[in-house]
Amino acid sequence: MSGPARMMGGGPVQRSMDFKGSGKRLLRQFRPERAALWGMLLAGVASVGLSVLGPKILGRATDLIFSGFVGRSMPGGVSREQVLEGMRAKGEGDVADMLSGMDFTPGKGIDFTAVGTVLLTALAAFAVAGVLMLISTRLSVRAINGTVFRLREQIEEKLSRLPLSYFDKQTRGEVLSRVTNDIDNLGQTLQQTMGQLVNSALTIVGVLVMMLWISPLLALVALLTVPLSVLVATRVGKRAQPQFVQQWKSTGKLNAHIEEMYTGHALVKVFGRQKESAAAFREQNEALYRAGFKAQFISGIMQPAMMFVGNLNYVLVAVVGGLRVASGALSIGDVQAFVQYSRQFSQPLTQVASMANLVQSGVASAERVFELLDAEEQSPEPSEKLAARPERLDGRVALEHVSFRYDPERPLIEDLSLSVDPGQTVAIVGPTGAGKTTLVNLLLRFYEVRGGRILLDGTDVAAMNREELRSGIGMVLQDTWLFHGTIAENIAYGKQDATREQVEEAARTAHADRFIRTLPDGYDTVLDDEGTGVSAGEKQLITIARAFLADPVILVLDEATSSVDTRTEVLIQRAMAQLAHGRTSFVIAHRLSTIRDADVILVMEDGSIVEQGTHTELLEAGGAYARLYKAQFAEAVSEID
Repeated sequence: MSGPARMMGGGPVQRSMDFKGSGKRLLRQFRPERAALWGMLLAGVASVGLSVLGPKILGRATDLIFSGFVGRSMPGGVSREQVLEGMRAKGEGDVADMLSGMDFTPGKGIDFTAVGTVLLTALAAFAVAGVLMLISTRLSVRAINGTVFRLREQIEEKLSRLPLSYFDKQTRGEVLSRVTNDIDNLGQTLQQTMGQLVNSALTIVGVLVMMLWISPLLALVALLTVPLSVLVATRVGKRAQPQFVQQWKSTGKLNAHIEEMYTGHALVKVFGRQKESAAAFREQNEALYRAGFKAQFISGIMQPAMMFVGNLNYVLVAVVGGLRVASGALSIGDVQAFVQYSRQFSQPLTQVASMANLVQSGVASAERVFELLDAEEQSPEPSEKLAARPERLDGRVALEHVSFRYDPERPLIEDLSLSVDPGQTVAIVGPTGAGKTTLVNLLLRFYEVRGGRILLDGTDVAAMNREELRSGIGMVLQDTWLFHGTIAENIAYGKQDATREQVEEAARTAHADRFIRTLPDGYDTVLDDEGTGVSAGEKQLITIARAFLADPVILVLDEATSSVDTRTEVLIQRAMAQLAHGRTSFVIAHRLSTIRDADVILVMEDGSIVEQGTHTELLEAGGAYARLYKAQFAEAVSEID
């Protein structure tokens, strides 16, 4: 982590889990998908409505079959009421009460035509319900994918608006974990739970209506276990949620460690730190295991507990229903339907409870994504009409009483003034932490000045559009950055509409053409994001060629030649002299041999310019620059204060 991150107390922002707030905010993300959601809801209501009618229809078939058996066993030529009265007269009142709830005809057997009609009706209802559920599921998938798609776009746009200070305070692995793992987990959670939750809620409502229609008393018995189900779900959910939050935080930390160890695996091996790296990995992995185990174990208690409550409900319904049949208040078909409804009523409750761990995990990931979306952004850009623009971009730079600090309690740059004429090459030297790179970051508005102002051709850069400001500035860093693609594509990154001839010309100017043509595919050689296949110096030459192609008015070189050999460095210096003609150049250097020909050399210490002049003038002055020069070329280390 860089110096600014250490000074600013780097690390992920720690906030308490707001399940309700994050859940509501996640639901608000579905607003653009209102049409699909309404379609999903309507199809779901129709599907569930037909599904819950199924047991009632099948109960009618049971009644027809049972009535046929009862009627066939009785003599014909008498009415139902006469049969029941005769049974009571014989002392069989209990049987008569039970049969009083049946619609049978003495002497008549099973009406298979009626039974077949009922079964076909049930089959048609279930078939249409299945089709409607398929439509509902498809609309749900469309709404979820659209929402996750927009969330990814929001994150991409957010990352472009975040200041450099945010990335200084966050490890790359942590940011990548939020952008990839948390978004993927959120999408999978929504896919697995959203449609099922809606279907379960509709099923509960539909089944409850049917149970009240069949028997309010049995419905009341079935509802007795609902408070117990809610209590179980609430208690277990509250215990599981913090563990899911910790699980995804641990995932982010583990990813950060793996990313660092992978990108720096060569150094880890060189310094023999494999054991320490493995020990750190085991520690992070163990923390993730503990958090994941606790989260899954606690939430896993939910389903068996809800199944116990459901079975308790089933027993109560069966006992009370049997008593109602015996009294003739209900038919066997109604009780059969009610038993099915009691199962259908407890099943969605169990499903909702079993999905609680997924929902909690998804909301925990959603909060981490929202934390990223809520991160403080860089100051807003001025509108197109209000944005200031230099009448002509010549490269004149002026710093007027500039002050800046990363930490409010620790000043870095105080009251710094500087004037650079167009075409001048300005070299900035000084010890580590003197503020050399910070000065360039302020010019590019990666950070905003705390006091004073910076002018570009007489225009305050704070009033300019950042993109327009940076379009006139080319930068080559000590740490090279290449993306997966051909060498030609990497060079052409500096200019969108660059031709192949311009790419090769820029490579020749940067003295990269020769080594590129020795590669198997020349300019079409494919590099990965690590630049495998070319040396560190060759990667630097490619990035310098990229800056040449951009043809900037202002050129910034931050230790750009640190990775090249002495001969290549001399060639690059000559090319730089050609490129710098008519352009303003800022060169940050530790190797003083690279800046002897600079028009102005600034020596910085503790955020201030302590010396200013040409190479010869500063050596004659015998000050800080002379001490740095002697330390490098005369090995007079003892002379450094």
